[in-house]
Amino acid sequence: MAQLISSQGFEYGVKHFINPKSGSLLNLISEILDKPESEVSDLLKLGAVYVNNVRHVENSTINENQTLRVHTKPRRFNCEYDWSQRIVFECDDFILLNKPAGVPSHPSVDNVLDNSLFKLSEARQVKLHITHRLDTMTEGLIVYGKTLAFVKNFNFQMSQRQIEKKYVALIETKQTLPEKIIHYMEPSPRAPKTVSPVAHEGWAFCELHILKQKKHALGSWVQIQLLTGRTHQIRSQLAQLGAPLLGDEIYGSKTAWKPRAIALRACELQFNWNNQSLKFNLDETFED
Repeated sequence: MAQLISSQGFEYGVKHFINPKSGSLLNLISEILDKPESEVSDLLKLGAVYVNNVRHVENSTINENQTLRVHTKPRRFNCEYDWSQRIVFECDDFILLNKPAGVPSHPSVDNVLDNSLFKLSEARQVKLHITHRLDTMTEGLIVYGKTLAFVKNFNFQMSQRQIEKKYVALIETKQTLPEKIIHYMEPSPRAPKTVSPVAHEGWAFCELHILKQKKHALGSWVQIQLLTGRTHQIRSQLAQLGAPLLGDEIYGSKTAWKPRAIALRACELQFNWNNQSLKFNLDETFED
């Protein structure tokens, strides 16, 4: 009998066990969870199985008394796109992608397949590396490195705030926003994120600028320059001002938007490479 050792994440289908005997990982999990081997095989392929906190994506023989963690309800995402057609620019060192909303930009703890990094790597038959991230529900420009030299250089530019990132959004207010918005974000891994206009010890500094604001039938259209890149930064900062993004229900939006999407697009990215300043743009308009 396998021993349940933790209830952490249990509400999300995460189960932790001490393995009672040696044998096939596939067979053991099937017995422990009373699931068919075909279902466990799918969990393995998705990367939803860990042995001693190491992800396993293939069946193997494991020894007894090892810690097993199984994400029995992995999140799935629609990735049925022509990924090559979504490439904005490509060279020997990186690829610039127009990521669709509703798709993670990198593997998650329970799914290594349903994300734009994996799908684009698969489409181009080249190993790609993450350089920065976009929220799952955000669409727009994201860079993936082909070489580690590019990734290192891009990350350095990020740390020095030398990369310019602009977004466009539809927000649920007609009130004019301040040009400079500064908050401090609570250091918590959970969403929604909590931000405050008052500094607290250990809270992350967040800054963005509103470059343009125009009236829109559903509220306002805004162009945003992101100065710091915290998780959910734009979403949480605007919500704190009473101006949530359309479709962003967890931050208080009452206005529907497209399925699995919020009205936020990464529309401009500017950085240096090979002694050149490179600038890329997407359309800044939204369909109602």
